[in-house]
Amino acid sequence: MKRMKPFVSIIRITFLLSSIALFAQSALAQQQAILASADRQILSKASMTEQSGWIELSISGTPRDRGFQHGYLLARQIDDALRARRVIWEHVSAMPWSWLVHQVNERFTPKVDTENRQEIEGIVAGMTAAGQNAMLDEMVAYNMFLELLWYWWPNEQKKVGASAPLPQKQSCSAFIATGSMTADGGIVMGHNTMLEFTMADANVVLTIVPARGNTIVMQTFPGWIHSGTDFFLTSRGLIGAETTIGGFDAFDESGIPEFIRLRRAIQDAASIDEWCEIMKKGNNGGYANSWLIGDINTNEIARLELGLKFVNLERTKDGFYTGSNIATDKRILRFETTRDETDIRLSSVARRERWKQLMKEYRGRITVETAKLFEADHYDAYLRREAPSGRVLCGHFEADTLTFGSYVPFYPEGSFDAKVVDTKFAKEMRFWARWGRACGEPFDAKRFLTEHPQFDWMQGILKSRGSYPWVVVGGKE
Repeated sequence: MKRMKPFVSIIRITFLLSSIALFAQSALAQQQAILASADRQILSKASMTEQSGWIELSISGTPRDRGFQHGYLLARQIDDALRARRVIWEHVSAMPWSWLVHQVNERFTPKVDTENRQEIEGIVAGMTAAGQNAMLDEMVAYNMFLELLWYWWPNEQKKVGASAPLPQKQSCSAFIATGSMTADGGIVMGHNTMLEFTMADANVVLTIVPARGNTIVMQTFPGWIHSGTDFFLTSRGLIGAETTIGGFDAFDESGIPEFIRLRRAIQDAASIDEWCEIMKKGNNGGYANSWLIGDINTNEIARLELGLKFVNLERTKDGFYTGSNIATDKRILRFETTRDETDIRLSSVARRERWKQLMKEYRGRITVETAKLFEADHYDAYLRREAPSGRVLCGHFEADTLTFGSYVPFYPEGSFDAKVVDTKFAKEMRFWARWGRACGEPFDAKRFLTEHPQFDWMQGILKSRGSYPWVVVGGKE
């Protein structure tokens, strides 16, 4: 029997290990069941619908809960957008995406405030739960992609010895009007996003009901905690849009990234003054914009031109402001940009002149219906006739046969949306929106790449878009 003791001991040890393993598996299963139950409860507070090309997503609760809802429900769309950004970044910079993520980890992720960080971490957790891989630093890089590509990289590439042409910036057409300019004396605002079509994936209308601060309804990209396009409404009565200031590439790395300041402004501000102060504090020059802001409680409108060295704020209760990617403040124009405001061959200048014509022609008659016409306008102020091109408010850069300014002939860029809102709709947290061209014209990516093979690097990330109608999106919970 003594010879059997080692064998018996082995049996006992094996049984003990098996018992521990079974117990651990049982505990893990119970933990997973609890987590799954908790996640289901978190997701029950979110909703998502689709109509006419738009995805309407509503999220609520704590920062982590909101992020989890966002990341889980849009996991596939976020992953697809991330894939496109990797291709764009590596084509433009010839630097690995992993290199950019590492730079963000060291330089920018530490600047993200606690609430925004928790929401991004929630997005990562939600994507992971949905079976998509994601990392915090990669999501920060994605959220600040525009200011990295357009402002940080042009300065950084000199340090690494790169000499490639600078990437093109977003071009948008926007206006805001009030008082005697509009049919009812209230505010009317319109905006379309003109961006290269490889990034034409901002088809999310996101409603955010935070545990603290303003409820927000905004157009955005899947996985972004800010707008970026930019078009937003808040429960405090603030509405806003912007157009990028062209010919501007100043950047202060010690400042606060624009996407962080914007999210804080739209969630925390109760007035135009508060909104502007949040945007100015820690300004890094990244994503320098002419911001068009309205307060539907007072029908006051404002234009904040946010350069780096210079800032200008205009405001009125009777008038209008427009945006077409050319600075109006002479200090910003002369000291911080390279644009000639008299060269009407440039898209920004031609579109500014067209805005002047439309504001004069429609004075006292502006409504959401006329705003829809403005955003789809095809009049070329340089040629003085209807001619779709990069110089029209609707933006058809892929139709350009000649190079004007810094634009490349046939470049697949232009409007891929249009949004309009007035005081009445803004009070209901709703707005009119059209996905695809502002004019409704479809885009066939396969045909375009066949006709213009010089852009074959876009294969797989350049997507077709159909023709969609105007629809009402948003709305109070």
